Amino acid sequence: MTTGRRRSLIGAYATFALFTALAGQFWRNLLGWWGFGAVVLVVVVGAIALIVAEKPRWSWRRTPKSTIAFLAIATLSIAWSFYPAASALGVTLTVAASLLAVALVLCLTWTRFVRALGAAIKWILGLSLAFELWVAIFVQGPLLPNFPDFEVTGEKLPMAFYWSRGLLFEGGPIEGIVASRNLLAMGALLGLIVFGTMLAAGSVRRAQGIGWLVVSGLVFVLTRSATAILVAAIVLVALGFVAWARRVGAERRRGVYWAAAAVLAASLTLLLAFWNALLDAFGKSEDLTGRFDIWNAVIGLAVERPWFGWGWVGYWVPWVQPFDGLAVRKGVQYLQAHNAWLDVWMQLGALGVIAFASIVIGALWRSWFLAVDRPKDATGRPLPYSAASLVPLLVLVALIGQSLAESRILVEGGWVLLIAIAWSTKRRQWEPEPVPAEPAPVPASRLRPPGNDR
Repeated sequence: MTTGRRRSLIGAYATFALFTALAGQFWRNLLGWWGFGAVVLVVVVGAIALIVAEKPRWSWRRTPKSTIAFLAIATLSIAWSFYPAASALGVTLTVAASLLAVALVLCLTWTRFVRALGAAIKWILGLSLAFELWVAIFVQGPLLPNFPDFEVTGEKLPMAFYWSRGLLFEGGPIEGIVASRNLLAMGALLGLIVFGTMLAAGSVRRAQGIGWLVVSGLVFVLTRSATAILVAAIVLVALGFVAWARRVGAERRRGVYWAAAAVLAASLTLLLAFWNALLDAFGKSEDLTGRFDIWNAVIGLAVERPWFGWGWVGYWVPWVQPFDGLAVRKGVQYLQAHNAWLDVWMQLGALGVIAFASIVIGALWRSWFLAVDRPKDATGRPLPYSAASLVPLLVLVALIGQSLAESRILVEGGWVLLIAIAWSTKRRQWEPEPVPAEPAPVPASRLRPPGNDR
């Protein structure tokens, strides 16, 4: 197999794997749980085959120990779990997602990983718009999944059960192929980050980059996701502080940190002072669409086993206690705590929270300095800043912001991106230029031989 064909095959696999991680609900709605399991099996086997074929170099020095610690705690929790069989399943899925993230980071350069992530997001956003258009034109109403995991009796079902509500022509909210406006909005936000940085770094043609930025912005607006809007605001603030830190340099960066602390304190104060007005602006109920009740129930369980938790499970399994009936609102049983930190506390106790926080804080620390420190070559000579070095930080900030209202960072695409950023930043912590930008694509007109301009 030629080198070019090999690279193309690896890129196609990476795109498919990231698409599956970010849009798992698409496969479940389209093919059912058994079909989804088959797709996941293909992805996992592909990750193993990728490692075997590429034989990437591995260094303990460049390995985030916090990831190993978290996975070890989750695995050990099977021994004290209240639901050992469910914990074994949850640990298996978490290890599989971790394997995928590590395989992609070890076998692809960061630039190729970002390209694959961007390609996966393009498929998600493009298929979502096409899907919503098809539903709006031909179905003209709510559409159920092909393989519903609930009983369809003919009676009115909660709107959360539907794959799409068919509201594209009404201006949304739309759910897309992922069957959730919050998840679709997060995908669009990731698209804004990835395509924006690729465009600024010159690693994508200008027209193409602008086009996908427009698509990402359109999908983001059509989702009408209050959670995503707040997360986007946090990302913009982080981007502003990065630009400031780059401008003042390492010697005068202390003022940036004091300002960040002041902004955080002011934001919390304003949030408390104008809480009701903020809820009205986003059309939310006083209990944040039932989140307060869910949080109270989760905290109640967590305090019963505060140090080691009830056992790791990741996504809640509704057929075992205490998850059966734990979070039910308007006929919908929710399978997450809607706060990743409370979820980890309940499942793995304080010990798990420390391990999880170590993953997040370590990745955030390294991502920040990779974004704000001027890169250098092997001789120590300063190089120009690259917009590509912003991707790990901005994506991680988005995941952290989402973790306060959703638990998606613990499963599927959220976990894959978290582990990928943790491992890639650790590996590039020791390299002269952590995240280089690719040269701008050469326009087709410049590829013509001389004399063929007619």
